[in-house]
Order: sequence, then structure tokens, then C-alpha cells
Amino acid sequence: MAARGTCVSRQRQVLFLFLLGGLCLAGSELGRYSVTEETERGSFVANLAKDLGLGVEALAAKRTRVIFDDNKQHLFLDSHTGDLLTNEKLDREKLCGPTEPCMLYFQILMDNPFQIYRAELRILDINDHSPIFQDKKMILKIPENTAVGTTFRLERAQDSDGGQNGIQNYTISPNTFFHITIRNSDEGMIYPELVLDKALDWEEQPEFSLTLTALDGGSPSRSGTATIHILVMDINDNAPQFPQELYETQAPENSPVGLVVIKVTGEDVDSGANAEISYSFFDASEDIRATFQINPFSGEITLKALLDYEFIKSYKLNVQAVDGGGLSARCTVLVRVLDVNDNAPELIMSSLVSEVVENSPETVLAVFRINDRDSGENGEMVCHIQENLPFLLKPSVDNFYILMTEGALDRESRAEYNITITVSDLGTPRLTTQHTITVQVSDINDNAPAFNQTSYTLFVRENNSPALHIGTISATDSDSGSNAHITYSLLPTQDLQMTLTSLVSINADNGQLFAIKALDYEALQAFEFHVGATDRGSPELSSQALVRVVVLDDNDNAPFVLYPMQNASAPYTELLPRTAEPGYLVTKVVAVDRDSGQNAWLSFQLLKATEPGLFSVWAHNGEVRTTRLLSERDVPKHRLLLLVKDNGDPPRSASVTLQVLLVDGFSQPYLPLPDLAHNPTQGEEDVLTLYLVIALASVSSLFLLSVLLFVGVRLCRRARAASLGGCSVPEGHFPGHLVDVSGTGTLSQSYQYEVCLMGGSSGTSDFKFLKPIYPEVHAYSSQDNSDGNPTF
Repeated sequence: MAARGTCVSRQRQVLFLFLLGGLCLAGSELGRYSVTEETERGSFVANLAKDLGLGVEALAAKRTRVIFDDNKQHLFLDSHTGDLLTNEKLDREKLCGPTEPCMLYFQILMDNPFQIYRAELRILDINDHSPIFQDKKMILKIPENTAVGTTFRLERAQDSDGGQNGIQNYTISPNTFFHITIRNSDEGMIYPELVLDKALDWEEQPEFSLTLTALDGGSPSRSGTATIHILVMDINDNAPQFPQELYETQAPENSPVGLVVIKVTGEDVDSGANAEISYSFFDASEDIRATFQINPFSGEITLKALLDYEFIKSYKLNVQAVDGGGLSARCTVLVRVLDVNDNAPELIMSSLVSEVVENSPETVLAVFRINDRDSGENGEMVCHIQENLPFLLKPSVDNFYILMTEGALDRESRAEYNITITVSDLGTPRLTTQHTITVQVSDINDNAPAFNQTSYTLFVRENNSPALHIGTISATDSDSGSNAHITYSLLPTQDLQMTLTSLVSINADNGQLFAIKALDYEALQAFEFHVGATDRGSPELSSQALVRVVVLDDNDNAPFVLYPMQNASAPYTELLPRTAEPGYLVTKVVAVDRDSGQNAWLSFQLLKATEPGLFSVWAHNGEVRTTRLLSERDVPKHRLLLLVKDNGDPPRSASVTLQVLLVDGFSQPYLPLPDLAHNPTQGEEDVLTLYLVIALASVSSLFLLSVLLFVGVRLCRRARAASLGGCSVPEGHFPGHLVDVSGTGTLSQSYQYEVCLMGGSSGTSDFKFLKPIYPEVHAYSSQDNSDGNPTF
């Protein structure tokens, strides 16, 4: 049965055939092949490579395959020779029954490009079956007054072979009363008729027994026999009669067993036993006897087995009515089987590709054929796949369809597709068949590794242990397999004075970064480099990210005293006038710390002093000042021990020793005190002190001379002073109101004094040293610099 198929893709019914771009979809007739039934498996049928004009290698490269309409593999293709061989013993009678010629239809499918060739295989019959009579014994009741020349139709024999191997002749055993004649039926078959040659006489011979022989035309010929038992009956004047010679009826194929299909009724005008009619099938085949049965008394024909439209579409029943006197009549009953939608569509897969490479152009995934054994609308089909998938379903010839990609696929978007092909017929109710295909999208290296961040900032504290893990960078790759296997590496940089490989290393597998050696914040506060991530695809793809390593300061440096300078021989000495007021600045300790932040915040502390209540140190700037007026009872020489401490954790510190000498004035020579000269090293210190006092006296003399000169000029220009009651700024070549005294003596820096002339009513003038103006010296403290960096 040929079923007409239609395919709907994206829920649209496609009712036309077309050429698929790049593929040869037109079916071509290849030819007709033949093979004798019952030949052994592997028997040669044809050389397909030669018939197609292709080499054996090309035949294999095109994935050539053979598909039969009944979805059975009757033949197979030898890929080494290109020969088409039988796959099994073929039984013509089982495949085609009585149909002659016996034809099997198949297609030859090839890929690259896709092609379909139609071909036929004829199964040649051999005489492997003998004629068989369904009834081995036939009984004929013939009235004795039957006229010479009357014919009696006999049941024909059955022969599964066809053509010349079918039944060709009938013979009967020799006798003087009957002979056999051969008649042709309208179905193209022959049947025997018994002809009366001589009048019968019941009184002379009431019965006969003859042998009927059926002969086929095979070589050698085969035969089958049956016995004809003839009973000579006394006279019965009227034979039964049917109202009509042909009865027609219909029965759905899903009719239940026992259903009354039709009832035939014969009439006989005789009376008594001669009018009693019995019904039976006459000349019925094995299929008819297996499917139907007739009630011999009522003439009802009922189903004995289920009907199958796809197997037999109609039955022709010969019914015979025989009365009690042996006379008979015949009629024909034609039973048409009605098709119901009891067969779901079939989907026969011819080729299937379960994996497709991503980014490939349109690719053929599957070639399949659909079929429905029903007929009419029950055999019409529609075919579709689900929506929103990047695939197309296109029809070809002979109900073949091609499933292919709509375009390039992206594995990173979706790695697997489950495509459900749905085939439905148009019957009532609709029957549906579904076939699911799983398609894997294989990966190509089309995605470079991507870092989670474009830049990374890592913090590591200085003085770290070597090989310290300082951080991890991470990249991902959307590909799979080796295409997603990432290797990390350090990229060369020219910004670092030292080689990058001497500072950090990276684990190539997991991106962990390690500090190779201990870092020193004071030498290197931060450095940057690039890290690369490379996959193992072909070609390799890579990306890079910036890594900045910030070295955190550790309190590993103690404060360093810049002033006063310290040496191992003697402490630094400062001079303090006995007339100094409280808060007088003796000196200022200046220190720095190479650390940063709070590690460099310095504080100053007086640890020990000869006279603890005389001096104090400002904690934030290191200024050493007097706390009270000096008295005659204060010793002339004081020794101060100061502590400079940072704010680190734990804190570090440095100490400075300062020696302060009390003098009556800056011009007073320095003489060693008897009570302080007991030290064995005091001699050298006294000599140095003497030099310092002499230098101080010289500087003081120059200072006083300069002041007197300034006062003289001031008095000369008094008349031009702007006012008499306040400070007057001199005019002329004097640079300003400041008097500078270089610290060439014991003072380590220059001092400037602000001088103001005072006028009174008596006309006399005087001057005062109002206050010294010190040069700016910034101690490294939290108040001097808010950002923690030293300034000088």
C-alpha cells in the first residue's frame, strides 16, 4: 500500500516537492533487478558501483545504503566490491502471495550530495509448491435423469506458485461416464468442470468414485489429487434458486469476531426433503475459510477472524445451496473491507548524525521516510518539528524528508538539542508517531579566556616569607574540553627595574600568585604587571589582565635623629643663658622614620634629666624648652636623655643625649667646672668646649657691633621716622627689620632677631631683642605632616 505523506515544519503543512540547495533531491530510476526465490544468502544480484558509474571508494564515501519500502533489509551492499547481494532466502509466496509478477520496491540513498535512486527487485518463482485441494474428497449428487453433456463445476486446487509454475491442467481417472474440461475464470485462473458423457441409471450403478488430478507447469511438474464421490440420485425436478447472483456488502476492518456480515437465502419449489436447502462455501481459498464461516441452515455468513484492510481489501465468496435431492445453485458474495484509522504513521530513519560542529553552515542531520498503511485520509500525513529550534524539515521524493540545521549553531548558547519529529495522519481519530533525535553540538575554539576582572589589586605586607601566596586570578572559557583548559603566565614588562620573575611567580594551572622573596616597602611600594590566560585550542586564544601589587608598610625601621647629631665620643652640647625665660627654646630634636603612615608618626619624650623639673619636651615637634626661671642653685651643666618613638605596632624608638650648659651670656667664656672634671675624658671635652666658647664670643662681638651700627643709623634718621611711639622700619639700604646672626658657634643654625627702637619723652632711644625668629625645621611628627611623609 502506498501512503501519501505530507510534512509540516514549524506547524505549516508542506504539500510540494522542491530541490534542496546544494543537495540533489530528485529521484532517479535506476532499473529493475531480479533474483530467483530461495537462493542462498549472499547471492549476487548486481554490481551497484558499475550501474551507478562510480568507483567502490566513491560508493563508500557517499555512505550508500539500500532502503526497502517494507522497511526490511532484503538486500545488502558489499562496500568492498560494490555488489548488491541477497541478505536472506527470499520466499516469493510469502512476500507476494499469488500476485505475479512479484515486485519489491526499494531506494538507494547516497550522501555528499544527497541523492535517491528508485529501483525494483523481481522475485522469480521456482516450482517449490505442489497443487493442493482444500477438500480431499468431493461429493456430487447427480439425478439419474440428468442429460448427457451436463457440466458440474468442481473445486479448483490451490498452488502457491505463480505463472508457469501455477496450475495448468486437470485430469480425471479413466471412466466411461465422465470427462474433465478446463474453464478460465474472470480472475485469470482455470477451474475444472465434470462433463457427463453417458446417461446415468441409479438402478444400474448408484455411485462412482473418481480421482481428480491437478497439474502445474513446472519442470518437473508437480501434482495434487482429490477424490470425487458421485452419488446417483433419484429424480428431483427443481433445483434451489437464489434471488440474485451477486450479493455485495461492507465490513469495517475493526469488526468483531462473530459479526454477521450478510445472510443469503435460496428457494426450492420442491417439497419435502427435496426442498430442504443446505448452504456451504464452494471453491473457497484457505484465507476465506479462515476468515468467514457460513451457517449451513440459515445462510448467515459471520466473521471467523479479524479483518485487515491493509492485508486484504475485499473477499469474493462463492456460496452453494444444495437441496435434499442433490440439486444445487450458486451465488457470489463480495465483501469489501472498509479501512479504519488503525495504523499509526511509521517513521523509518535512513541516516542520522547525532553530532554537529558549532559554527558549521547548513548541515544535514537526518534522512527519513514516513509511511501509513491506511488509505484515503487515514493514510495522508503531516510532519513537523517543535518551534523555536534552529532546524528545518524539508521534503524530498517518495515521502523522504531531510532534517538539517537552519544555520550555524553556537555550543556556548546551547550544547544539546532534543528534536521531536511528529508525524500525524488525517484520519479520525488522528494517530500520531513521534521520534526524538538528540543532537550534540561539538565545540570549536571560538572563545578566548575571559578574566573575572580587568584588573586585580593585591596587598602584601613587607618582610613576607618567601613563596607566600599573595592572591589568585581567575579566568573562564565558555568552550569545553581542551579548548577550555586555561594556562596562566606572567607577561614581560619593562616598567620594573628588576625582572618580574624575581618578584612573583604564577601557578600555570590555577592562577595562584606567589611572592618569590621578601619585599621591602622602603625599596618598592608597588609594582604592576600583566598576566595572560591561554587556552589549549587550535589556534590558541588568549587574554590578559593587569595585576597591581601594593606592598604594605611594616614597622621595621626605628626613628633616625637628624639633629642634634650623635657621635660615640661626646653628647651634643647646647648653651642656655641663665636669664632665659620659662618656655625658652633650648633646641629642637629633628628625627625621621623611613616607614610610612602611623609607623612614621613620631613622638618625643624626656626620659632622664639632671634636673627633671627644669626642662620639658613637646611631644609632637621635639622642642626642648625651659619650664621655669633659672636660679643660682641650678648646676651649670645638665644632661638630658630624650626618647623618639614611632606609632607602629610594636613601636620602635631611638634615644638622643643632649648636654646643656648654663652661661651668664653668650659672651661669657666657657670654663670647666671643678666638680665636673673628674671624668678621665673630660680633658678632651674641655678643649673642645674652649674652642666653642671662643667662637661664640667672636660671633657675639660681631653681633653687638652690627647692632650698634644699626642703632646709629636709626638715630640719624629719627626725624624721618613715621611715628615716635612704636617700632619704625628703617629706610635706606638695610634689607629689613630682621637681624641675622649666623650660627657659627655652638648653635647649629642661624637665628634672626626682630629689633624694635623705642622712643621716649626724654629724647633718648633704646632697643630690645624682642624675640628670635627661628628658621623652619620640620620634625617628622603627626602635627607637622598629616600624610606621614617626612619633610625637612
